[in-house]
Amino acid sequence: MRWIGAGLVVLSCTSLGFQTAWQWRMRLRWLEQLRQMIYFLKGEILYGHTALNEALDRVGQRCLQAEGERGLRKLPLFFLSVAGRIDRQEGEAFCQIWREEMEALKISPLTEEDKKALKNLGDHLGYLDLTMQERNLLLYLEQLDEQIGYLRCHLKERTKLYTSLGIMGGLFLTVALL
Repeated sequence: MRWIGAGLVVLSCTSLGFQTAWQWRMRLRWLEQLRQMIYFLKGEILYGHTALNEALDRVGQRCLQAEGERGLRKLPLFFLSVAGRIDRQEGEAFCQIWREEMEALKISPLTEEDKKALKNLGDHLGYLDLTMQERNLLLYLEQLDEQIGYLRCHLKERTKLYTSLGIMGGLFLTVALL
């Protein structure tokens, strides 16, 4: 019976390590997709002179079709839901709609810092002139590039670290309990 418990401890700690490594990889994929979507949004607003709700809808549709098979559907659906709420014209401010729809992204690999930066982007879109919107989008893209660069640089070592810590932590805990 002790060996079964020891095996379960090792298995659960190992799975915790693999889960943490998976979250690191997924955060990188989400931020890369978000960067692509913001580039598309910038193009729609600046070069297509598209209204924000229509630009969000186009970007959401485009990325939903492209990313649907990879399992990264929440961000395009977020853009589509924001665009849909703007289209309904319920008298809400854009930043309020953006923040409320961000609540749907609670279960995501994004960190609180990532979510805060995304909320700040929503606070500064929609009511500024074209030049200020471009600057805000470029600032956010710069922040995303820094985060993505950091994640890519440390991806291999961090995933190896998390999986090794999970396995070794499980073995250590098992030895300590036996």
